[in-house]
Amino acid sequence: MHKVVVGLSGGVDSSVAAATLHHQGYEVVGLTLWLMKGKGQCCSEGMVDAAYICEQLGIPHHVVDIREVFQTHIVDYLVAGYSAGVTPLPCSQCNKTVKFGPMLQYASEKLGADRVATGHYARVKFDPASGRYQLSRALDRNKDQSYFLYDLTQDLLAGCVFPLGELCKTETRRLAAEFGLKTADKPESQDLCLVEASGSMRAFLDKYLAPAKGDIVDSDGRVLGQHDGIHHYTIGQRKGLGVAASEPLYVIGLDAARNRVIVGNRASAHQSECGVHRLNWVSIPDASAPIRAQVQVRYRTPAVPATVIPLEGAGARIVFDEPQFGMTPGQAAVWYDGEVLLGGGIITQA
Repeated sequence: MHKVVVGLSGGVDSSVAAATLHHQGYEVVGLTLWLMKGKGQCCSEGMVDAAYICEQLGIPHHVVDIREVFQTHIVDYLVAGYSAGVTPLPCSQCNKTVKFGPMLQYASEKLGADRVATGHYARVKFDPASGRYQLSRALDRNKDQSYFLYDLTQDLLAGCVFPLGELCKTETRRLAAEFGLKTADKPESQDLCLVEASGSMRAFLDKYLAPAKGDIVDSDGRVLGQHDGIHHYTIGQRKGLGVAASEPLYVIGLDAARNRVIVGNRASAHQSECGVHRLNWVSIPDASAPIRAQVQVRYRTPAVPATVIPLEGAGARIVFDEPQFGMTPGQAAVWYDGEVLLGGGIITQA
């Protein structure tokens, strides 16, 4: 019987992943990461629910204190990014550095297992022709989380199991009820655990960054209003600007050096290309020539046609067939060939 360690957050998705593998006859061990202090479904409440699920299934449950790693690689990373005028994407960083890496290491060294399963909606398979593990979108496109997994390396993908990749969310709920899981009716958690624990991203950042008043200006530098910290703004934002104008205004730039928020009309918030760094080629080897792909620049926006142009070094330039709205430095640009995730990287300052 093959042993699989299941990362349990205390939510319905990871609970069903564990129950499904257990039902299929695998030797399942539950593992919960203690990420941070305070409330939040991934920590205090989540650990209790995860422990209860393991008790229901009759499987062992391990808790690993990883708060220092989370503080360094996620909290400090976020704070530094926002203070520099970028909007970091913590989930992809967390999946690689905080979750899958440490979980696989613990599974191997402490539990004698070489596979870690999670409740992510994505699919992974080995392609003999290329000798690489391929990451693909989940069957349920509304729940697909491959965008957040683009930074996983081949070594990490080799140890990943995604039992929900072929399921729709309604099927997951149905299975949770059939298995009699405590989490069957548990509400969806927010996408970002730090927001869930703090109430909002603004509240989280205000714990670390002091107010710093500055100007809100247009693209010509004319002062239109005042702000109390550039970390309260992100590219493409429209609401909460506190600036009166004859047409709707959007954040089109954040100037950390001069502590300015730059605004403009919707047309000026579109870009036809962007730079990308910290690339990770996933389902294909590093590309040296331009490739055509469908590129996704936010989790909740569709992938659109573009050309990915590798640059000397570790970067790339992405040229879109049509200008895109609100491309945000710090977020991920992830490119696909249909369902298959080819690679991705972090959008750089223009």
